[in-house]
Amino acid sequence: MKNITDYFGQNIQQKRIVITGGTTGIGKAIADLLISQGGRVLIFGRDIHDFEKAFDDIKKNFPESELYGAPIDVTNKEDVKMIWEIIDNNLGGIDILINNAALAAEGVTEDNPDHWQYIIDTNVMGYLTFSYEAVLRMKAQKSGHIINIGSMSAETLNGESTIYVATKTAIRGFSTALRKEVNELGIKVSHIEPGSVMSDMQTDTKAEQHQKIRKMKMLEAEDIAMSVLFCLSQPQRCDIVSMQLRPHLQLI
Repeated sequence: MKNITDYFGQNIQQKRIVITGGTTGIGKAIADLLISQGGRVLIFGRDIHDFEKAFDDIKKNFPESELYGAPIDVTNKEDVKMIWEIIDNNLGGIDILINNAALAAEGVTEDNPDHWQYIIDTNVMGYLTFSYEAVLRMKAQKSGHIINIGSMSAETLNGESTIYVATKTAIRGFSTALRKEVNELGIKVSHIEPGSVMSDMQTDTKAEQHQKIRKMKMLEAEDIAMSVLFCLSQPQRCDIVSMQLRPHLQLI
């Protein structure tokens, strides 16, 4: 019997990987891990300071890595056009798309419709737009893998974050339908829903979040990165369709 550890990470080396929202939190942790496994990675985020910090950190830790990127906003059509030009010119296409860029949002009584639109454009249209561009390229090569990072908010339906819940529920449905649409094209689709994760999106302070991690009430970004690697490490015959991760003491 083949050693199961032979599978882990086997599908990453030299793969062309695009990570939206790859400059902080979960996205940065995914970038670090996939770079360490030999992936050719492109990252981006909307904040230039976060982008430069993440880019410099990865190059410092993995000086021989092949890393590309730019500070862009997924809601800006010109930015999106530019990043796909960078992808095509430097990576020559795409094998793996990690849709991760998203923003927190409150309820309908705490926010306004103008801001909702920006949240929807980021959390939903960003995923759809990048999936569209990725599928155009993947179907030509009859292979590819799209991983959508969702949220357990689609399960808990918390009334304090109604707009965010709406976007993540949309991503749950989109992921299921997209897999059915592109399955025959040789393209895999996986959907990962983390529970509470330490990030800048949390309202708790960093100290409070570290305390929750110690109490097993919060995950670290690296936990989600490992789940992404697990999805990508499966043989072609095996799809990880959906995955939920929760802190041990987060009961939903």
